[in-house]
Amino acid sequence: MEFRSALKNLPKWERVLGVEKRGPTFAPGGKMPANVRPNWDRLEADLRGKPPLEQVQKVNNFFNQWPYKTDAAVWGVEDYWATPQEFMQKSGDCEDYAISKYYALRSLGIPASQLRIVALKDTLRNLGHAVLVYIDGDRAYILDNLTNLVLSHQKLTHYDPQFSVNEEYLWRHVKPVARQAGK
Repeated sequence: MEFRSALKNLPKWERVLGVEKRGPTFAPGGKMPANVRPNWDRLEADLRGKPPLEQVQKVNNFFNQWPYKTDAAVWGVEDYWATPQEFMQKSGDCEDYAISKYYALRSLGIPASQLRIVALKDTLRNLGHAVLVYIDGDRAYILDNLTNLVLSHQKLTHYDPQFSVNEEYLWRHVKPVARQAGK
């Protein structure tokens, strides 16, 4: 089950939203690093007018090329949410991949209502993790920095969502409690 609310008390995400609102990384003339811009421009031109799921797949592959780096290694802090520009310059961890993919897909015209950055618990590895989810009708597809495959959420049963965000809302995810017979 999920409960939607207004965005609040998420300062790391709110900082990213503010930076991107003031100067979108993916806009023409945006703050994208010069060494990345030609590759992005070629991909963007190729993806214009293509089906959304193809866009999702290619954006996932594009950003999964960056090496994984912990926030401690890059920023000297335990948890830092990087803007796409920061990620493309220094790389980052799981939520940084998700944020960059989110803004790339938004720049291609996919509405915020179809995208969510999901903070979750990976129950196999017993670790916190983050992914981007693309929602198409009643299907949700996972863009994960751990694989270039874009899989249905139904195939990733070891992912236990905790909360998700986009630029419009915050959702809290809770497992329904089974009711006992007779109660």
